[in-house]
Amino acid sequence: MNDSQTTQASAGSPRWIVGLVIGLAGLFYAYAVWNAVAHLITMAQGGLTGAGWATLLFGVVFPAIVFAFAYVIGRRRRVGELALTFLAGLGIVAVFWMSLIALSLTMPSA
Repeated sequence: MNDSQTTQASAGSPRWIVGLVIGLAGLFYAYAVWNAVAHLITMAQGGLTGAGWATLLFGVVFPAIVFAFAYVIGRRRRVGELALTFLAGLGIVAVFWMSLIALSLTMPSA
């Protein structure tokens, strides 16, 4: 075993803990996607413009983009740092979601 493998193995966390963190974070991000889809369906029943469709569809895709970005940032770090990147990403998704809801409520024909 050379020096780089020893350093990487000692800095790593057990795979099952990493998988657990990724799985739990994935559930929270999936919940955000599910809410965005439900909101899109609700708003589409009242009629949407092209910009409204684009905005609400981006709201559906945005949590998946943030999840992938958080995973790429945290995949080579310790499990605590990985969890913090997912948590920060969830904060970004929550802020975006609140902005999307506010836009939807103030512009009924969005």
